[in-house]
Amino acid sequence: MNLLKNRVKPTLLLAVGLGIASGFVLIAQALIVAGLVHRVMIDGSGYREVLPQLLWLPPLMLARAGLSWVSERVAFAASATIRQEVRNDLFQRLLDAGPLQLKGDRAGEVATVIVDGVEALEGYYSRYLPHLAVMAVVPLSILAAVVPADWISAGIMLFTAPFIPFFTILIGRGAERLNQRQWQTLARLGGYFLDRVNGLATLRMFNASRREAEMIARISDDYRRATMSVLYMAFLSALVLEFFATVSVALMAVVIGFRLLKGGMAFQDGFTVLLLAPEFYLPLRLMGNYYHARMEAIGAAERIFSLLDTPPAPRPAAPRPLPPISPLRICLEDVRFRYAPDSPPVIDGVTLNLAPGERVALVGPSGAGKSTLAALLLGFALPEHGRVLVNGVDLAQCDPDQWRCHVAWVPQSPHLFHGTIGDNIRLGRRDATDTDVLQAASRARCGEFIARLPHGLDTVIGEQGAGLSGGQARRIALARVFLKDSPLIITDEPTAGLDAHSETLVREALGELAQGRTVLSIAHRLATLEDADRVVVMSGGRIIEQGHYDELKGAGGLFARMAAAGEGA
Repeated sequence: MNLLKNRVKPTLLLAVGLGIASGFVLIAQALIVAGLVHRVMIDGSGYREVLPQLLWLPPLMLARAGLSWVSERVAFAASATIRQEVRNDLFQRLLDAGPLQLKGDRAGEVATVIVDGVEALEGYYSRYLPHLAVMAVVPLSILAAVVPADWISAGIMLFTAPFIPFFTILIGRGAERLNQRQWQTLARLGGYFLDRVNGLATLRMFNASRREAEMIARISDDYRRATMSVLYMAFLSALVLEFFATVSVALMAVVIGFRLLKGGMAFQDGFTVLLLAPEFYLPLRLMGNYYHARMEAIGAAERIFSLLDTPPAPRPAAPRPLPPISPLRICLEDVRFRYAPDSPPVIDGVTLNLAPGERVALVGPSGAGKSTLAALLLGFALPEHGRVLVNGVDLAQCDPDQWRCHVAWVPQSPHLFHGTIGDNIRLGRRDATDTDVLQAASRARCGEFIARLPHGLDTVIGEQGAGLSGGQARRIALARVFLKDSPLIITDEPTAGLDAHSETLVREALGELAQGRTVLSIAHRLATLEDADRVVVMSGGRIIEQGHYDELKGAGGLFARMAAAGEGA
């Protein structure tokens, strides 16, 4: 990924140019001040004689301050743009990867990288990179101005200057490792903390909150120690740089002082060197400080690039247009899928046909491959062998985003976002009017409780549907599906864990939703199976039985044993 986009690179170059121009103004200002002091104190010139030179100082001072301020603002604007682009790229990569690719990543760690990790790039782009060019140009320009005045001082500058970047890099090698450790600890802390916050009720129920609080305290202490190690290296580096810069300036001052006493040097030349000497070392000292911004950025970038390197879900280079969807006929032909090349297949040789308007229930023991089969139909993954055909067209040759416009997914625990109820329902169709949303809510059997809320559709709910009951959250998720109006519905037992009244409402809504649509239900309860036109039984990634509920119940196979045990999965 090229972080320096074409429209940002000129902005950074402008910041560099302004910083260099500020350095040139500084040199001119020092030369004028030295000349003024020499003429007044040594030559005894009067006010009128030095007035023309004196008038140059205010505009030069304003110009230097203005150039420095604009340079910092421009560099910060470029940094903000780059950080925004990196965050957009990260989020887009997560979207492209899909849920199957990100199953092993903890949400808290990912959030820490996107927020704090990207923010750590600010110092690198707004200070380190622009100042890198300034450090290369301004000290050399000052050196060129000092050589005609005093070649001995120029030699001292030339001899001592390399020590500053040398020790910066030497100390920075240890700082890089410490910064990476710091960011790894912060990401672990973020993931662990978010995971425990989401399971706070469970921790309280099992009296485990104190133990987990102690674990968070230990991880926090690890982060504190990692941060203090980084700060120790930063302060040590600053001390070394200040020492070399101060000793170098003091050495020049002593040499110039003795030469002035002996009359071996003009006052104006000596004063010019003394004015420029601190400014010669200033970019080098700042570079040492900003070098730690680089180390911090490198520590964060390791995890940023690991996310950016997440392979996207496979999609065709030149997708074919989808065929007419109505009526919808889906066919899986000898499909095989595995999550990793060296892992056993999760789906192995599955052949299945879904007729238009058919209700199919998918059952089987845990790990049978039901959820993976649903993911293949949702376009989150492509089979390594076989085909998924939509009205005769291989889904692997089509745009998965276009296909998902015609599929709706109703999980057991639907995700509701922080925001209004109306906005959560409008995920089904962003351009829907309030009338459309209310109609969808009514069909999902949640219009009545929404009408009782003081703000109706504008009622704000918390993350994961905080403020709603489980049944209300499921019905709002169903309202999304009604609003989307897709010909294929895939569900994962949305009635699980509901009370009798809520289950009745959800089943009524599902019954209405299924009218005229193809429905594939991952079933865990016998009541769901009785409504199906066909039951498909999976085990070990294969389909081992299929037929009507009553037929399979009397066949004496796996389904009969599961039915006798009262379980659907």
